[in-house]
Amino acid sequence: MVRTRFAPSPTGYLHIGGLRTALYAYLFAKKHNGKFILRIEDTDQTREVDGAVDIIISALNKAGINYDEGPIVGGDHGPYVQSERKDIYLKYAAQLIKSGDAYYCFCSKDRLAEIHEKGATKYDKHCLHLSETEIQDRIARGEPYVIRQNIPETGTHTYHDEVFGDVTVDYKDLEDNILIKSDGMPTYNFANVIDDHLMGITHCIRGVEYLMSTPKYNLLYDALGWERPVYIHLQPIMRDSQHKLSKRDGDAGFEDFLKKGFLPHAIVNYIALLGWNPKNNCEKMSMAELINSFSIDGLQKSSSIFDETKMRWLNSLYIKELSAEEFHNAAQPYYAEYYPDKNIDYKYLSELLQSRCEVLADIKERAAFLDAFDNFDLELFVNKKWKTDRAMAKSLIDDCIKATESADLGAALETLAVDRGLKKGQVLWIYRIALTGAAATPGGGEEMVKLFGKNEALRRLKAVKDRLK
Repeated sequence: MVRTRFAPSPTGYLHIGGLRTALYAYLFAKKHNGKFILRIEDTDQTREVDGAVDIIISALNKAGINYDEGPIVGGDHGPYVQSERKDIYLKYAAQLIKSGDAYYCFCSKDRLAEIHEKGATKYDKHCLHLSETEIQDRIARGEPYVIRQNIPETGTHTYHDEVFGDVTVDYKDLEDNILIKSDGMPTYNFANVIDDHLMGITHCIRGVEYLMSTPKYNLLYDALGWERPVYIHLQPIMRDSQHKLSKRDGDAGFEDFLKKGFLPHAIVNYIALLGWNPKNNCEKMSMAELINSFSIDGLQKSSSIFDETKMRWLNSLYIKELSAEEFHNAAQPYYAEYYPDKNIDYKYLSELLQSRCEVLADIKERAAFLDAFDNFDLELFVNKKWKTDRAMAKSLIDDCIKATESADLGAALETLAVDRGLKKGQVLWIYRIALTGAAATPGGGEEMVKLFGKNEALRRLKAVKDRLK
């Protein structure tokens, strides 16, 4: 059975690049009727952020990426948090020391700094040949130590990656990894191998930054007599042609885009296409369609540039497909934050805004007219295109009030234009400004009267009449 995993570090929000890795692992597993596992890699506890695990799990849930095994849901291969597996790693580290594939290292930070100052580009195996007696004596004295992997000094290592083909690395370019740190915790370089094997991971999907490190992991698999997984390395998502999307540079995470008003699956749909070509020219796909279409041979060797404008366009398609009730429910937090306690028909406002929003956060701008009426600049009546001005507004205001009181507002405004020898657009411009105090509204005068209600509309028109005197 295919088993994939997503193994984030709990250092903050879920970055877009991390979400894509999780998505591809999920899609591949589900395409092959396999299992998708979530594992928390918290070996570097100095960087752990409180609550980050909950943020990651919440983000995956919102994205519709449901893991089969992991924290909270459990499974047969737990625990799924690395800090809870410490004894497991120490057991295998001891086995590697016994076989000569790892060794104790007592070098201090000062010595390591000194050899690097002298030009060394990697650790010099200084502690490799310590005698068993000396090792035990130093441990007994309480000297701090780490356990390092013993990388061959000569030769090359070749392995196959499903995206990049055969990859060859010279051993002289690899450093003896630290497997167990001085605090007894494993490094990622060690824990990921142990956990992937023990959790039965068949396909390892991760970033291309691990492409040249994979030979070190393969040496561990071989030393322990384990079968290697299939490797699938992914090119990074770029914010421009020169820079990767980076958590450290403050590039937005999944939750940030949700706050901007993007719908969860629109984000998922978009990032699925960043590095993968479905080969059917289809850009808008449900999760089921993504699963059905996903294949390794569609993964790209080149990096992709994140285009928020393109994602906004895709999001707008999803917004338009929401039912009126779904959009209205999604809009509620934005009304509550920006335009609370307005005496309007909010449900009708949602009808007016849905087709005019690419993301939900557009509501703030599209509904700004709600705050425009009180003390608006009467110069708004001046419009060069329609050749209107304040004098025209003053001459029409009484008739606008009468039209609002009629049973058919649209017909009354048309009749007003004919009777005055004006263009319909001139009358509608004057009417909308008088009613809202805004040059841009989601709909014209009839829609605004329905939104505010006839009594409020009349109150506004009469207030403008007083200001035009």
